[in-house]
Amino acid sequence: MSGVDVITFGCRLNTYESEVMRAEAEQAGLDNAILVNTCAVTGEAVRQARQAIRRARRDKPHARIIVTGCAAQTESATFAEMAEVDAVLGNEEKLTRTSYRALPDFGVSAEEKLRVNDIMSVTETAPQMVRHIDGHVRAFLQVQNGCDHRCTFCIIPYGRGNSRSVPMGAVVDQARRLVESGYREIVLTGVDATSYGTDLPGQPSLGVLAKTILKQVPEILRLRLSSIDSIEADDHLWDLIADEPRFMPHLHLSLQHGDDLILKRMKRRHSRADALAFVDQARRLRPDITFGADMIAGFPTETEEMAENAATLAEEAGISFLHVFPYSPRPGTPAARMPQLDRRLVKERAARLRACGEAVLSRHLDRMVGTQQMILMENTGFAHTENFSLVAAPGLKPRDLKRVTITGHNGRHLEMRLATAQAA
Repeated sequence: MSGVDVITFGCRLNTYESEVMRAEAEQAGLDNAILVNTCAVTGEAVRQARQAIRRARRDKPHARIIVTGCAAQTESATFAEMAEVDAVLGNEEKLTRTSYRALPDFGVSAEEKLRVNDIMSVTETAPQMVRHIDGHVRAFLQVQNGCDHRCTFCIIPYGRGNSRSVPMGAVVDQARRLVESGYREIVLTGVDATSYGTDLPGQPSLGVLAKTILKQVPEILRLRLSSIDSIEADDHLWDLIADEPRFMPHLHLSLQHGDDLILKRMKRRHSRADALAFVDQARRLRPDITFGADMIAGFPTETEEMAENAATLAEEAGISFLHVFPYSPRPGTPAARMPQLDRRLVKERAARLRACGEAVLSRHLDRMVGTQQMILMENTGFAHTENFSLVAAPGLKPRDLKRVTITGHNGRHLEMRLATAQAA
């Protein structure tokens, strides 16, 4: 092989950073290399990364393998000890050209492989300029990194550091660059995006940032948020939901659970009532809005009644796109020291919660049948509506933006036919 290949795990922010990594590594002169950008959210994510590293070594025995990302930051020694790994870079180091110029030669010890500094010492997030997000028709744009909160189950602050924001002018410049490259939809990403601006002069909020982007880059056709903590929503965000047609009617919420005692033990800052109030207000302002959410099944001390409260919240809130994570203890977190549930029970509760989510999705798809929707074509033969519903769209080209009539669904995605009037 020649050049730089990138294997990416985890979130949209990792996807964005992988493009930065690729560009920095290539400009540093790195060749015949594989960069593995890992995720640390669950133990399964770490296991998959290790498996991918071993597979990469088998497939390309002479390539240099560099491991980075959140798991590399939090478990650097684990990856450095792997014979297949040539170097381990931290989450800050992976974004700088000099890191790739200073890589060790083959055959060094585990200690010499490490290029991982203290992420908590990082106080700023430099703007990263890219024109292309490989394999995606929607462009991800980093606005924030890190997290100041310490949820008891979460290892991510130790992989990403404390919250820090990209200056607003740099975000606008990058949005303009992405639009000039042909992207019709931009997704604002961050670890805790709704904390945006608290470290910047004047403390502009995420809502102010989104309004500014849409005003200063009027060519943007669709703007999304990747994930939000609803308790941090500001008045400007509510304005966008109510009045801005280019702000897409879909929000992915960091709910995590539906039982107040479990939420307290997770050290979340919202209650069950807060979550329901948020979705009710959003629907009053934008009736076509949909919601996704992350929820954890089998958290330590969870009873059957508590598990049921999680399922009923998903139903009452109408979470059409539910992402369920079986609880996975992360070493070093408070939850890992709490009384744990049997793994079979955790998996069973996760399956039940997923089934609940699938029922909510099916009801949402029922309501979509017969409506007209604008869809943006992906690279996969599928497209997404404005409210992020998945549509099978054979025959359309990536980045096509078309008006369609929804004719049916199969329980997972919608079916369509082209409407008479078409967008460019």
